[in-house]
Amino acid sequence: RKEFVDLYVNYVCNESIRKPFEDFMEGFLRGCPATKWKMFLPVELQIVLQGHTKVDWHLLEKNVTYTQYKRLDQTIRNFWTVFHKLPEENKKMFLGNISGISELLTALSSPPQHTFLHFRFSIVDPQEENPDEIYPFANTCSLILFLPR
Repeated sequence: RKEFVDLYVNYVCNESIRKPFEDFMEGFLRGCPATKWKMFLPVELQIVLQGHTKVDWHLLEKNVTYTQYKRLDQTIRNFWTVFHKLPEENKKMFLGNISGISELLTALSSPPQHTFLHFRFSIVDPQEENPDEIYPFANTCSLILFLPR
């Protein structure tokens, strides 16, 4: 049984993907020759390909502009309190939903830290008569989050 399991695991994890992986590697190395990658340490290469895993979300918060709101309004303070308590993946998903930044600007699931130095989005009060009856929504083309009071 052990031999069967070992052979099966080897087939699933190695043999069955050998040809597709070799094809991928050939194409990848055509565009990105291996000699260029040798200048990076493994940790540096991971950051280049994957982005920083730790993101300074306070830098993003500093760059937000407000319309019909002030930075110290209770709604805004509540928004940032809840945002900063979210798990990392949810913050990234939120940002992607507002702007498509993860895919559009970086093509990475973790945006590079420098992205937030220049990235701006706005939080706007939609000024609805009864704000309890609408949900927050975004205009991704204009990078606006409409956040009811």
